Amino acid sequence: MSDTSIDDTALATRAGFGSRVGRLVVGGLVATVGTVVVTTLAAAAMEALGVDFRVEGGEVIPVSGIGLQAGVWSLVGVVIAAALLRWSGRPADHFLRTAVVLTALSLVPPVLWGSGTDTVVGLVVLHLVAAAVMVPALTRLLRRVSGPS
Repeated sequence: MSDTSIDDTALATRAGFGSRVGRLVVGGLVATVGTVVVTTLAAAAMEALGVDFRVEGGEVIPVSGIGLQAGVWSLVGVVIAAALLRWSGRPADHFLRTAVVLTALSLVPPVLWGSGTDTVVGLVVLHLVAAAVMVPALTRLLRRVSGPS
């Protein structure tokens, strides 16, 4: 038996993983764009209804800043999903649990720093909107690219 067959097998395994990560990343980027759009539109609608997104210290979070934050944290979710795809036997299940915990933790800062009830409720709703778009999308993608558990 030659060493080439072992090297070929290892290379094929790495290529298969790269393809799965590639599909996850492309799908994750599409979901990120969707999350940014939906979250920005929701923030704009809330602002039109009078929510000012004023936080402790009097600073107002602009709608564009809300969209930017949704995008950044969605990309963090894609990185977490890719890491779980690489190092977990059940990446979709582990991602879902991780995302639920992180979403719950993300609700703490708006409660602590929002200067009014409308701001607190608005920011909490926006966190949940972003999670409602991104978490199911990445969970489905992980199930699709990881194959049967």
